[in-house]
Amino acid sequence: MAIDMSGEALLPAEKAVVWEMLNDPEVLQACIPGCEELERTSDNGFAAVARVKIGPVKARFKGAVTLEDMDPPNGYRIVGSGEGGVAGFAEGGATVRLEEAEGGTLLKYEASAKVGGKLAQIGNRLVGGVAKKMADQFFANFEEAVKARG
Repeated sequence: MAIDMSGEALLPAEKAVVWEMLNDPEVLQACIPGCEELERTSDNGFAAVARVKIGPVKARFKGAVTLEDMDPPNGYRIVGSGEGGVAGFAEGGATVRLEEAEGGTLLKYEASAKVGGKLAQIGNRLVGGVAKKMADQFFANFEEAVKARG
């Protein structure tokens, strides 16, 4: 089952600051809903562990995330995959673009994900709704982190 999302957020900071924060594992771990661990494994790679609940299915996903097509401080592509045991798997990617804007930096993203196993059996509407909610929560958390950094 495939899920596509897009969105944008106006962040109250200069593009260089937003870029730095988008590459900081501690900031990302704090902002990703359910993220228990996010550890840098290479210049552009991370190992991640996250707990996710979608409808009746709860899972602890372990996976890898890679940053590709790096264009500092304008954006990159995030590619990742994870295994959730009997719950199934998830894989996907997102293109993130940063643009200077009045009042700060405009972050735009386009993301797609594919899930399999029990997650795919739940239904596209429920999985898609939870994915969108998690993306919205990440950007709300990230905006608060940017504001806190000042």
